[in-house]
Amino acid sequence: MNRRSWIAQTALAASSAAFVRPLRAAAAKRPPRILLRSSWQSVNIGDVGHTPGALNILEKNFPAAELMLWPGSLGHGSRDLLTKAFPRLRIVEGSVGADGQPTTTALKQAWADADLYLSGSGSGFPAANHAVAFQKSTGKPVGVFGVSADPISGFGAGRDPEGGTLKSLRERALALPPGTLAGDQRIIMDRAAFFFCRDTITRDYLKAQGVKCPLVEFGPDAQLGMSLRDEARGLAYLRAQGLEEGKFTAFVPRVRYTPYHRMTPPRKATPDDAKKDAINDRTTERDLAKLRDLIVAYVRATGHRAFVCPEMTYQIELARDSVIAPLPADVKKNVVWRDTYWMPDEAASIYARALAVVSIECHSPLIALHVGTPTFYVRQPTDTCKGQMYRDIGADDWFFEIDETDGAQLWSRLAAIHRNPAAARAKVKSIMASVEQHQRRMVDAVKTAARA
Repeated sequence: MNRRSWIAQTALAASSAAFVRPLRAAAAKRPPRILLRSSWQSVNIGDVGHTPGALNILEKNFPAAELMLWPGSLGHGSRDLLTKAFPRLRIVEGSVGADGQPTTTALKQAWADADLYLSGSGSGFPAANHAVAFQKSTGKPVGVFGVSADPISGFGAGRDPEGGTLKSLRERALALPPGTLAGDQRIIMDRAAFFFCRDTITRDYLKAQGVKCPLVEFGPDAQLGMSLRDEARGLAYLRAQGLEEGKFTAFVPRVRYTPYHRMTPPRKATPDDAKKDAINDRTTERDLAKLRDLIVAYVRATGHRAFVCPEMTYQIELARDSVIAPLPADVKKNVVWRDTYWMPDEAASIYARALAVVSIECHSPLIALHVGTPTFYVRQPTDTCKGQMYRDIGADDWFFEIDETDGAQLWSRLAAIHRNPAAARAKVKSIMASVEQHQRRMVDAVKTAARA
């Protein structure tokens, strides 16, 4: 390098440093700003609930922060849910272009304003490419809030569409050779300021793969922080349906693969969709027969009512046709069918007054735990490794692998809750105390990264 070039480069570095110093000083005088990437879809109240859960955890433990949301989808009333509950929330929308830059002015400004990009809970680290683009473009830190990374279940090279038990998924994940984890997920996992895994299978897999992130820990799904409740709507529904507090249990069905191509709006089916349909056709009746057996035993033994409700939009019809329709007449007359979709705040208000919630979906039990209600998660082998979270937070007694249990076993465990609901609610309180400790730890990492 000649002397003239050296002088010019030195002058540029000095001027840049002089410019950055007052910016940092100004930033130190304003609240830290966090850009939350979340709200992946709105056809699932679990994905809807991730966002208010994360926002509540942050507001509760980091009230000084200014919060921005970069959503994926805010349909089905989820936008109104958020704007009413978080009136100061700044929602910025857009995507990332081929040049790695925001496609809207609002999102470009949010990238400039943010001190931290925070990726919200989800399966498979949603929008990892956007996290990479943000970090490359801004040089600012990225953190991750309760994500699962299952390298076994699903479709694709080296994956098993039939899934497996959590025990088998852990063994197979940890046996994978180094370098299995690659692409944008690996890039940002190596560069992230912190990475909270919502299950310890993901945590142990990332560590076995040698991820370079300095903080890789268990941190439960953000849904567990969702504190919103629509009491007016929930109580009105209970009255209209004749559901008495403590004298009904909620039941949530599921098929092994969500039929997205058949949902509204429908899309063209792919070859993988055909394979998923075949798995559903082979397993749905077997799975839901266990739920029906439990409902029959529960209604006949207690005289209580069963409330069959959806977590996803397609489950409205599934509940009617595959859970309720085949029930015996004496049981069916004591079953309430939720025939409309809802938001997680109304679900929370109703779950709070149930004896228990029994779900083949993963997130309704998390809503129930937050409002103090005992809950079962009955896991299907295709539903990734995220179910390990229930064991990680101390809900082992209420976790079931669907292929290793039956209706009678489920009823035996539910009968214990019916006999002593106070003890079951005390257990929920203990579980949530542990969850809240993890949530504070997660926000401590956010504070450190946002103020770095």
